[in-house]
Amino acid sequence: MKISNYLACPECDLLLRRNTPVVGEKAHCPRCRYLLHHPRTDSIARTFALSLTGLFLLFPANLLPIVGIKVLGNAHDGTLWSGVMTLFDEGMWAVALVVFLASVLFPILSIVLSLLISGHLYFNRANRHLSLWLRTLQHIDEWAMLEVYLLGIIVACVKLASMAELKFGLGLTAFVLLLLVTVMLASNFDSTLFWQRIEQLNSHEKK
Repeated sequence: MKISNYLACPECDLLLRRNTPVVGEKAHCPRCRYLLHHPRTDSIARTFALSLTGLFLLFPANLLPIVGIKVLGNAHDGTLWSGVMTLFDEGMWAVALVVFLASVLFPILSIVLSLLISGHLYFNRANRHLSLWLRTLQHIDEWAMLEVYLLGIIVACVKLASMAELKFGLGLTAFVLLLLVTVMLASNFDSTLFWQRIEQLNSHEKK
C-alpha cells in the first residue's frame, strides 16, 4: 500500500496535504475541526505490551466464574461463555449471536490482531498480511463492546440482589481488567504511525 502525500478528512472529505505532528500535538481539519491525527508516545511498544496483557486476561475473563448466584440453597456460577450458551438454549439465537460477537469473538480477534501487528512492527518483521490485519482490526474495533456486557452484568446484579445471594468471582475481576486494557489499547493505538511503519517494512522487503 503506497502512502500518498495527501489525505481526505473522514468527516468532510476535504483534501489535505499530509503533515505528521510531533508527539503532544494534534492535527485537526481546518474546515470541520475533525481530529485527524494525535501521535502517541511509544505507540507500538505500548500496544504490544497491552495486547500481551490482554491475551493473558482473555482466558480467566471467559472461563472463570463472573457471578455466583445462590437461591434457596441452590448455587450456580455464571461465566461469560455460559451466558451465551444460556441464551442459545432459551431460543434467543439472535441475541446470543450478538452477545457472542460483541463480547467474545470480536474482543478476542481485536487483541490477537493488535498483538500480531504490534509484535511484527516492534521486532521489525515484515509480513505480507500486515495491511490486511490492520484493516480488519480497524473494522472490528467498532463492534467489540465489552463495556456493554459489563453494563448488563451490573444491571442484572442490581435486579437479583434482593432475590438471591450473589458472589463475585475472579472472572469478573479479570473481565474488568480486560476492559481497562482494551480502553488503554484504543487510547495508545496510533493508526497513522502503524500504516507508516508497515509501508516502511514493505518497501525494505522489496529491495
